[in-house]
Amino acid sequence: MIGAGGRPAGNRDPAALGRSGGDQRPVRPPRRLVIVGAGAVGGETTTVRQAPGSRMTLLVRGERLLPRMEPFTGELVDQRLREASVDVRFHASVVASERVRDGDVRIALSDDDELTADEILSATGRAPRSADIGLGAVGLSPGDGLTTYDSLTIPGSWLYGPGDVNRRALFTQRGKCQARIAGAVIAARARGERLDAGRWSPHTSTADIEAVAGVVFTDPEVASVGLTVHEAERAVDVIDHDIGHFAGALQYRPDYRGKAWILIDRDRRVGVGATFVGPGVGELLYSATVAITGEVPVERLWHAALAFPAISEVWLRLLEKERHT
Repeated sequence: MIGAGGRPAGNRDPAALGRSGGDQRPVRPPRRLVIVGAGAVGGETTTVRQAPGSRMTLLVRGERLLPRMEPFTGELVDQRLREASVDVRFHASVVASERVRDGDVRIALSDDDELTADEILSATGRAPRSADIGLGAVGLSPGDGLTTYDSLTIPGSWLYGPGDVNRRALFTQRGKCQARIAGAVIAARARGERLDAGRWSPHTSTADIEAVAGVVFTDPEVASVGLTVHEAERAVDVIDHDIGHFAGALQYRPDYRGKAWILIDRDRRVGVGATFVGPGVGELLYSATVAITGEVPVERLWHAALAFPAISEVWLRLLEKERHT
């Protein structure tokens, strides 16, 4: 591999790694860092940025972390951050911030308190990068998100809007799935075929509404798919279990702390939502996603043999509790 100036990249001075441009100072984490934001990005960044000797402050405008997920997820992440000496402040909004002469950042809060930090990092949301791609020429508003049908077509237009720009499900994996669905729709129309409008057809992005899956890489991890109790517009049974109370979790980590939570449609007896919190729970997500998108009846799930000892054993515990509800 050839580096800058035509020299082999492997001949670079190892001591120069971590430096950028003409700045010869080593890159060091800020000693005092304030992060603004209660969502996945704020939680993940606070987790990753922890370093020995640093002081971390997380400002949360509302009353809990991960507000779009089940409440217990934010509670467990909050507990772990505080154990790691992170100063988590709820109902805290930034009124003003400025860089002063000595390089510090002065931050004024809505409760009249003031913070001083080396850096402030905002994790408060994102906007579509659609301002300069010519949307105005086809009657759409530049810089805005795009409304689409489940087929990813934009109403009243020949355009398609897969990915974050439609704001249906802001996850990389959903953007990839939407691109495949939009491609199938385009191909079907090019062949003169009629689109299949079924809920789980190749031409319908149903999972954006009913089975969005994702992992928040905090400590502990949070993995979820489908609906929350707040989102469910039907009667559901809530089944939960402490993951740390069986052999598989203890084999993974003796001090394991975590929780599993599933929602069962009371009439159809199929899963409509699942949330897991704990070390390594991202590996439980695929099985939950298959169960929900496949609308597998609870009675059929009993026949899915589980490895022992493994964290996936939690499924057996959840099904045992479901049988006695």
